[in-house]
Amino acid sequence: MPKLGFFSFFHQNRKLGGAFVKKMACEGKRNDVALEVKTGVVLTAEEVHTEDAIEAIRSGKVIAVPTDTLYGFACDACSTEAVNRIYEIKGRKYTSPLAICVGDVSDIKRFAVTDHLPHELLDNLLPGPVTVVLMRGESSILEKSLNPGLDSIGVRVPDSNFIRAIACGSGSALALTSANLSGQSSSICIKDFENLWEHCAYVYDGGMLPSGRAGSTVVDLTKQGKYKILRPGSALEETVAILKRFSLEEGTST
Repeated sequence: MPKLGFFSFFHQNRKLGGAFVKKMACEGKRNDVALEVKTGVVLTAEEVHTEDAIEAIRSGKVIAVPTDTLYGFACDACSTEAVNRIYEIKGRKYTSPLAICVGDVSDIKRFAVTDHLPHELLDNLLPGPVTVVLMRGESSILEKSLNPGLDSIGVRVPDSNFIRAIACGSGSALALTSANLSGQSSSICIKDFENLWEHCAYVYDGGMLPSGRAGSTVVDLTKQGKYKILRPGSALEETVAILKRFSLEEGTST
């Protein structure tokens, strides 16, 4: 039976830049004091708290973090136990793949095949609200247990200092998915998934995220010279403009 790519399931460098998000909590009030919430702890998504997040990731825990689009659940992508925990928290089908998040564009080649892409294409797309789907390849250091049976992987480099610092510090890739129960609305503030805080080692509050609930734009770049938009997301026009500037042609459905 042939293997299916990441996109078959989807339809159901530059240094850290930009300022950290300053607004805290949905009601706009800053909270610098950690709040005990059952087994979870709420902290502000600021540089001072990155070490705790990195330690949690290295210990196989799940954390909730803001990105440049939505709030997400993150864990070590190379920890089978941690990845399974995310599926359990979300009530997500194990046949639904997870994307990964890395700290810098230069890290992508450790986890996916990039040799066929035009020079500097990824540097123009990322960091930003885009998920690029690439072939994993034989040299990928990802565990085979992550999205078993798939030849491809969705990769993010969010335009968000906090999560990228965590990814860099962990020395691995983060498995990343939206912080919500499967099938429910995505979260743009931590109150949106308050019922799930207890399942996280830490919940990092970056305030109300401004990009809406569309999520990242997902583009399949597995074929040389071609692209296919798998989800329009929040950056469709900008993404397509960049792809065309690099002479990529839109692929047809298979």
